[in-house]
Amino acid sequence: MEIEKIDQIIEKHHGEASNLLQIMLDIQSENNWLSKQALARVSEKLSVPMTRIQHIATFYKAFSLVPKGRHKVHICVGTACHVRGATRILDTVEEATGIKPGETDLDLKFSLETVNCLGCCALGPVMEVDGKVHGKMSPVKASKALKTYE
Repeated sequence: MEIEKIDQIIEKHHGEASNLLQIMLDIQSENNWLSKQALARVSEKLSVPMTRIQHIATFYKAFSLVPKGRHKVHICVGTACHVRGATRILDTVEEATGIKPGETDLDLKFSLETVNCLGCCALGPVMEVDGKVHGKMSPVKASKALKTYE
């Protein structure tokens, strides 16, 4: 991420350390991850110790210190989805993307995560891509859904 873009995000929040969390969220949203260079720039511009910034970045699950794909795929493996075949959906997504949960493909197209519940148990098994819920999934439906994000 370019330093100018980081500076724009910081300026949008008036360069105030009290807005640190929101600044980090905006950088994450723009870049899909928080690079060391981005965090160093935030530390410098806000006069916030790097240790504090790293603590925040590692505490909140919303932040990633490694590159993430443009499309975030979440497969629900909670009880309701599990009994309806979530493992088959997960296997299909792993095969289609070539990655396992917690990984990002080399093209930075997809990142895959499993979650314990997406809160829509009646639609299980559920796959969420970029916040869009795909319910009552089958392996075929999962493959088709992923192709729409390529």
